[in-house]
Amino acid sequence: MSQATAQLEQVQASLADKEGKYLTFALGAEEYGLEILKVREIIGHMDITAVPQTPDYVKGVINLRGQVIPVVDIRTLFGMEAKEITEETCIIVVEVLRGSRTFNTGVVVDQVSEVLDIKGDSIEEAPQLGASVNTDFILGMGKVNDAVKILLDIDKVLDCSGLDKFEKNTDE
Repeated sequence: MSQATAQLEQVQASLADKEGKYLTFALGAEEYGLEILKVREIIGHMDITAVPQTPDYVKGVINLRGQVIPVVDIRTLFGMEAKEITEETCIIVVEVLRGSRTFNTGVVVDQVSEVLDIKGDSIEEAPQLGASVNTDFILGMGKVNDAVKILLDIDKVLDCSGLDKFEKNTDE
């Protein structure tokens, strides 16, 4: 078997591993997806307590049933224009893995769409956009009907967000 064939089979196996259910949401005109197993709950937008000296994409913290959870604005993290909060604006509470610890973090999105079951053969690798563009946080590109959903690895998306000072181990 040639090296190219072996690499192709490895890529296909990797994409098959990404098959599953995804919660899809919108940021502007773009559709994204998160692995449903990472989603803890979806809540309406609520008051967020700002925390001084945090990056602009860290909106602050919320008190969710006695647990203080940091909240990140995905729009700002992705360098998108800010948008006014609407009735459809939601906070998706996700479970993030850092090392051997798990943390809950809220991510603000424009609108939650639906849960989709995406087959492995409908997922392609993230496009290579050049050395200066980091796409490591993209699990793949889900092809659903005529649309493309950007499937996010939420652990990698939030890995850069400097939330460590807020996070408390949820396993405790």
